[in-house]
Amino acid sequence: MKKIFILTGEPSGDKLASKVILNLKKINPNIEYLSVGGSNLKSLNIKSIYDLKEITYIGFTSVLFNIFKINNKINKTVASIIDFNPDILFTVDSPDFTLRVAERIKNKKPNIKTIHYVAPQVWVWREGRVKKMKKFIDHILLLFSFEKKYFEKEQMSCDFVGHPLLEKNNNDKIDLNHVVGKNKAIVSIFSGSRISEINMLMPILLSFIRLMNVKYKDITYVFHTTSEQNVLIRSYLESSSLDNCQTICDDQIKAHILKKSIFAVSKSGTVSLEICNAKIPSVIIYKMNFINFLIIKTLVKIKFANIINIAANEEIIPELLQSKCNSNNIYKTVSELLDTPSKMEKQVQKTQIVLDTLKTNKSSSELASKVLNDFL
Repeated sequence: MKKIFILTGEPSGDKLASKVILNLKKINPNIEYLSVGGSNLKSLNIKSIYDLKEITYIGFTSVLFNIFKINNKINKTVASIIDFNPDILFTVDSPDFTLRVAERIKNKKPNIKTIHYVAPQVWVWREGRVKKMKKFIDHILLLFSFEKKYFEKEQMSCDFVGHPLLEKNNNDKIDLNHVVGKNKAIVSIFSGSRISEINMLMPILLSFIRLMNVKYKDITYVFHTTSEQNVLIRSYLESSSLDNCQTICDDQIKAHILKKSIFAVSKSGTVSLEICNAKIPSVIIYKMNFINFLIIKTLVKIKFANIINIAANEEIIPELLQSKCNSNNIYKTVSELLDTPSKMEKQVQKTQIVLDTLKTNKSSSELASKVLNDFL
């Protein structure tokens, strides 16, 4: 029986990997799996060698402070992969962790095929990484069409497979009255999947909601979260005394909540694609500690943080980053859009044009699973 080790580094990667593996199981049911994964891979009965939360760090300083823990996890992961001896090491996103493991595996066991899903953002900074990756990654699966030129330039084996968040969702009807009251408008909130993101953004978001409650009386704010971080976000909500906030971690219900939303406030990240795909107007927020910000500011070579804005080379979706990421600015921006439907419509129209350039004929997970199966 063929074997695949799935290596993720955070909940979003776990979700992306699970979509691919779900499709692969349909194509080829005779594969044995082991992983470093979370709740999504677990739902497919795939064992993880340890809890994903143990390696979910963010930012340069967080990595620095946890460098010994990370190195220990890398060593343990490498040993587990070698012991499992898979035909394929399928690494997903989180390059600072997954690619370090892949490099060590390729050095120790060159017969193990290494396939990486979600390219490091070489178009943002450190384009030279492609040359190094080529030495230990056999094939890379790209989410965005504009990435291909960077890898083809170095003659690295790659495929553009599109983004899983742009796949068609089912249209089954779900009763949402148990989540939000009847006739209540919904604003979806995405505060991140990492503990440090949540701790940074939640106080700002709660203050934003208090400002909104003064002007808008019939809105329920639904926080989209993972099962891993649900308790943390709920603890913030419970201590806030706000009575018009909920959390949701069921993916199927989250998709329906998003579609029913009148607006979304989201941390910068690929979830913005999901929001745009649902044709929901939004704003993007993000904040990190000052040291991390200074480091990144000196390294990045792009004008925007959001993938839609980057692809369009235009700020279609408002970005409130760093000093601009405060409750007053978020409130003013959201309020202005909510009070001007034509601006929201224009934003949605522009995002759909950009999304069309990022989509493939088949689903990303279907294309990615076919590549994995071909390598087997």
